[in-house]
Amino acid sequence: MKLLITWLVSALAILLSAWLVPGAYISGFGAALIAAVILGLVNAIIRPILIILTLPINILTLGLFTLVINTLMISLTASLLSGFSVVNFWVSFIFAIVLTLITEIIESLIKEKKQDA
Repeated sequence: MKLLITWLVSALAILLSAWLVPGAYISGFGAALIAAVILGLVNAIIRPILIILTLPINILTLGLFTLVINTLMISLTASLLSGFSVVNFWVSFIFAIVLTLITEIIESLIKEKKQDA
């Protein structure tokens, strides 16, 4: 059940982020669901490898290089899915930041509702 909720939250966050960020496009909720699966797989498999490989630069930048890695994960997801696109690196960068913020907001609202129940 938790996996399903996480998947739906991710898809909703991708949909909202694409709507908010000019230059990012998603064809609909179905594409957002697929993008959430692909992004989840990319973040689970490729992202940890990149984090380890770029550890020295990540330490030097006090973790800010992680934003670049997140940007690359968004760009990779967009290149793998025809219904999702970002026009360039900077749009992916802004999209990654907006996606993180929206996901955190939605998850905090869900946690708040569970605590009230």
